Amino acid sequence: MSPVGGMQKTEGRDMLDDSAPLVKVENLKMHFPIYRGILSRRAGEVKAVDGISFEIMEGETLGLVGESGCGKSTVGRALLRLYDITEGSIEVNGHDVSTIEGEELRKLRPEMQMIFQDPQASLNPRMTVGSIIAEPLDEHTELSKSGKRAKVGELMDAVGLARHFADRYPHEFSGGQRQRIGIARALALNPKFIVCDEPIAALDVSIQAQVVNLLEDLQAQMGLTYLFISHDLSMIRHLATRVAVMYLGRIVELAPRDALYDAPLHPYTEALLSAVPHPDPSQEATRERIILKGDVPSPSNPPKGCNFCTRCPKVMDICRSEEPKWRNFGDGHFAACHLLD
Repeated sequence: MSPVGGMQKTEGRDMLDDSAPLVKVENLKMHFPIYRGILSRRAGEVKAVDGISFEIMEGETLGLVGESGCGKSTVGRALLRLYDITEGSIEVNGHDVSTIEGEELRKLRPEMQMIFQDPQASLNPRMTVGSIIAEPLDEHTELSKSGKRAKVGELMDAVGLARHFADRYPHEFSGGQRQRIGIARALALNPKFIVCDEPIAALDVSIQAQVVNLLEDLQAQMGLTYLFISHDLSMIRHLATRVAVMYLGRIVELAPRDALYDAPLHPYTEALLSAVPHPDPSQEATRERIILKGDVPSPSNPPKGCNFCTRCPKVMDICRSEEPKWRNFGDGHFAACHLLD
């Protein structure tokens, strides 16, 4: 197992009093093959996720942050088994979902749902809103037609949509309303765990706060557990209980929200946080940006040693040859960096 594995698992228990985690991930790898040539021979693989481990406790929100292409969305989709994983194990509510298939996996679908990034692309334009929200009920319940209609009405009430909108089509709604439809669909089967894959990224700034407040309210009312994937560090600070920072397929730092934002340990986390504007003009004027040089390496050919060594402003010789160990720095704050040895 990679050094990321066991320590992050321990961190979850340190943080939340030895209660069993709702989601438990160990040494997750998602490698996508690369085929080239006329005969489509395998020429390599894209290491989108390369050996990560973490836990999410019931009722909490784990924020997963990092720049585009680091593997965040792949992690979310792998947790719900929308992909067949390359290696590792995934448990959701005590069920191992990493290897099961077919009907066995289908029976677990109600416990884990997803809110997608683009509400326009994730809704069938040929179906009415009522049919979209009722589709999970058609697949996984034996409710009568009137029972489904009543449940759809309750879900529309919960997400702030008028019931008479049920006969309309997705193109008749704004982006924020379409995302509310997606949220209602995700809630239809009373799930315990929801992956929020950048659910506000495609929305206007004026609408983002409404959707985030809705997610918070639903979590409080229904006891939901979220993996909230985003590149918006300000939003993650508002929502998350703990935060995991990803870079090139690996988690480089994981900590309680306030500890990570107030005292980041990893140079990559420092660079990310330096880009967040400050609302106080006097502090914004003195904010020092850390500009990373170069491009993100290809996940098909990651650097030897530390993945961040090609862009790190504090790189040392050991960084280019040895992978840093995952270490506990107390109070649930973990990081992997040679500077901290």
